[in-house]
This record gives sequence, structure tokens and C-alpha cells, in this order.
Amino acid sequence: MLPYKKRLLFILPILFLTVSSFAGVDTVATFSKVMNKEIKAVVITPESYTVSKEYPVVFLLHGYSGNYASWIKNAPNIEGLAEQYEMILVSPDGNFDSWYWDSPVDPSSKYETYITEELISFVDQNYSTMARKDGRAITGLSMGGHGALYLAIRHQDIFGVAGSQSGGVDISPFPENWNMKSYLGTKAEFPERWETRSVMGQLHLLSKNSLPLIIHCGTDDFFYQVNLKLHEELTYLNIPHSFTSNPGGHTWDYWRESVQYQLLYFHNYFEEKAKNQKN
Repeated sequence: MLPYKKRLLFILPILFLTVSSFAGVDTVATFSKVMNKEIKAVVITPESYTVSKEYPVVFLLHGYSGNYASWIKNAPNIEGLAEQYEMILVSPDGNFDSWYWDSPVDPSSKYETYITEELISFVDQNYSTMARKDGRAITGLSMGGHGALYLAIRHQDIFGVAGSQSGGVDISPFPENWNMKSYLGTKAEFPERWETRSVMGQLHLLSKNSLPLIIHCGTDDFFYQVNLKLHEELTYLNIPHSFTSNPGGHTWDYWRESVQYQLLYFHNYFEEKAKNQKN
């Protein structure tokens, strides 16, 4: 297993041929024009990585107070899973509390635009990827679980499949938590912002079979009730999805296990899409 700090690569599209020859665990630095700052990400490629093959990409979003290195530090098993399923994993920095929105309050926090327009373009230019929606998945934990579903539902032309692990999928019960009001304003003053920037407020954009979803949450998690609510609402709307609630809390022990099932789910999706393209 390669340590996540083994390489720090400052990559520009102009360096495509050099970057694509690497395999393993890269720490890359991208420049966001929309936020005018440098943002890091961990990119994990399978050991068998070669530029002669295109790989599906899974974006892994970290939780509140985390950073780009949280996944590889706390769930190093993902490196083996990238090899097993022959996929590229990308874990970007979402600031420690951005919630992956484009903030209507803070112009320096536009992580929706960064991920969907800048980061994906960067990854596709610098790695050998399936640069299309049916070769692209997104998931995350806690704040990142919210971010993954929020971004995927709003950008179904970009992501073909999405997941959430212990996600904060409904922010309305938590108006004083996790610094969200710094990016949205208070819920009392701006209730519409709080509604439209919650996963629960995006469900009208889904249609049957438009976006496969896999959702996990432990029954001891403080986000369990909002995840159960999401499951019930998706069921009511007749939106197919996979929902698992099992014993567990808001912990890395839970997420290390959960991510194994979610990456398998994504792998099966990619395989099915590839098979359908050949037929």
C-alpha cells in the first residue's frame, strides 16, 4: 500500500502525458478560477492503471471538519477496492464546512461549481477516464453524503449513479449546527434557501430510474431519522433506490464497511452500462 503523501503533484492540463503515466495515490493541487484559490484532492488509481484503458471514476466527499485526505487516512481499504474494481477514486477538499453548495452569502465558497465544472474537467484531462455520466459516480459521508446526493440530483447529466453514507440529507432540523448559517444566512430569515439547498428539497428533480441511488445510515446515528425520512419519501415518489439501515453510529468503523458495499454497487452499475454499450 502506498502512503497517501507519497506524491504531491501540481498538475496542469498541459502536463497530461506526464501525469497519466503515474499510478497509485496522488495528492494533486488544482486551481479553482471560480473561487480564486488552490484546492487539493487525493486521486487513487489502481496499480494496474494504464493510459491505454479508460476507467470509471468515483468521487468520495469528506464530512464536516474533514479534508481531502480524510478518506485515505481513515479508510485505507479504499486503495485495494480501487484495484479490485479497476476504478479511479477522487477525494477533493470541500473545505471543512462548505456543505458543497454554491453559497448565496459567501462568494468564496462555490463548491458545487468547482466540483461539477472544474474538478471533473481536470480529472478527465489528466487521467484516462470514462468521461461520461455512465462512467462517473459520487458518494460521501455525513456532510459529504448530503453533498453527493445534492450534486448528483442537480447534475444528472454529469453523474450516472450516487450514494450517501450517514448523510445530512435534510438540513432543516439543524438550523444552528455545523456553521451552515454562515453560508446560507439564518433559517428564520431565509427559509427558502434552507429548503432548496437540502437533498429533500431536490427530490422533485428525480424521475423513475433516472438516477440509481444507494443510501446507508446506522440506526444509532444522529442522522438516522432524516435518512429514514428520505427513504420513505423516495418510496412514496416511486423512485427506486437501495436503502440500508443497520446497527452503527456516525463513525469511521461504519463508513469503512459501508464504502465497500457502495463501491461494489457502483462497479456493478459501470459493468452493466459497459455491457449494454457493447450489445
